[in-house]
Amino acid sequence: MNKKLARLSALGLAVMLAACAPIPKLAEPAKPLDTQQLGLADKPQLDISARWWSSYQDAALDALIDRALAQNPNLAAASARVAHAQAMAEAAGAQDRPVIGAGADWTRQHLSENGFYPKPFAGETLNVMNLGVGVSYNWDFFGRHKAEIESALGARRAAEMDAAAARLMLSAQVTRAYFGLARVLAQQTLLNDQLADRQQSLDLVRERQQAGLDNTQDLRQAETPLTELRRQSQALDEQASLLRNQLAALSVQPAAELASLSPRMPALLSFEGQPTLNLLGRRPDVLAARSRVESATGQVTAAKAQFYPDVTLAAQYAFNATTVSKLLQSSSGQWNFGPALRVPLFDTGALRAQLKGRAAELDSAVAAYNGTVLEAVRDASDQVASLQSLQAQEHQTADGLASTEAAYVLARERFDAGMGNKLVVLAAHGQVLAQQRSLLDLRAQALDTQVNLLRALGGGIAN
Repeated sequence: MNKKLARLSALGLAVMLAACAPIPKLAEPAKPLDTQQLGLADKPQLDISARWWSSYQDAALDALIDRALAQNPNLAAASARVAHAQAMAEAAGAQDRPVIGAGADWTRQHLSENGFYPKPFAGETLNVMNLGVGVSYNWDFFGRHKAEIESALGARRAAEMDAAAARLMLSAQVTRAYFGLARVLAQQTLLNDQLADRQQSLDLVRERQQAGLDNTQDLRQAETPLTELRRQSQALDEQASLLRNQLAALSVQPAAELASLSPRMPALLSFEGQPTLNLLGRRPDVLAARSRVESATGQVTAAKAQFYPDVTLAAQYAFNATTVSKLLQSSSGQWNFGPALRVPLFDTGALRAQLKGRAAELDSAVAAYNGTVLEAVRDASDQVASLQSLQAQEHQTADGLASTEAAYVLARERFDAGMGNKLVVLAAHGQVLAQQRSLLDLRAQALDTQVNLLRALGGGIAN
């Protein structure tokens, strides 16, 4: 009898497996870009600290970024998304573990005199008590649980990298605003020197005009540059206020707290080796996009596993009695054990649609990854090209500054020897200050571009 039952069970299982709907053939999935074709492989790595901004050795900058990373609400939202993704990963992992539960119930019940139960139970009112424990396990024969776990872990990694990208962007924004303020303050210092020179020139021209050596046109021409410099000074004051407001918003504090902040521009960082595009693989947005591809791949695998039978093993042991005194007696015990098999026979249309949807999501994730990689390559390449150009321009401007400084020295020496005009000396000094301002702007642009390059290369995100 047992052999016959086993054969019938095996035959029934085989029939049910054969009745499973075939998995539909999908179009060839999209492929991620070959990074070697983009020149992202076989190049030397450059070590960039996770706290890359600390390399500029500015305690005030470090404090601003630390405060921003601790209190900025955008990062709090990103952290909440990571926590949500972690919870989803834990929920997916729980599917691969046995489910154990316990229950107890008490019911007072009146039995019908004309129902199923015979006398002496018919027409009686009695208590029914149950106390038991049960366990069930969904057997992952076809890898659905594993795929769902891998998908959830991929989604969690993507959320973590999104948070890392937000931290990287925030630290770069604070650094750029901080150095931008340093540029404005340095420009104000040079501009004040220019204003002093122009005021002195105007006073000399006015004296010469009163002495009949210059005319009114000369006086008006001397006034024009002074007016323009005063306008530039007001514009710099505005820029300084806006940058302090930006830093205050990024670091979540009143702008008044930064009224005395007076940063200075540092020199460009120098590295052992040169930044290469191979570092792009550690950019958090690239890592996030790649993790989403992995998550979508797991969803496709899980959707395919839905076409196969679902096997669950369950067991239960319980006590059942009508009186409390007999509830825990061994004679009140009852148990059951057995497998449950679910085969998708009539819902294959929904399963096919679900699989096609998951495949489309995978193609979308791959396309997004490819787009992110290409944008990262363009971003970093632009920063490298701009930095090289700015450094070349800086060298040319420095040479020009050396020439104007030499001319200023000669003009001053001639004046000291009684052979020149004070206005000529002031004009030569004004050219020196103008060249210094141009050089300052180029150095500030190069510094800003270097910060952008470090951001484009992923900051301190590890492989």
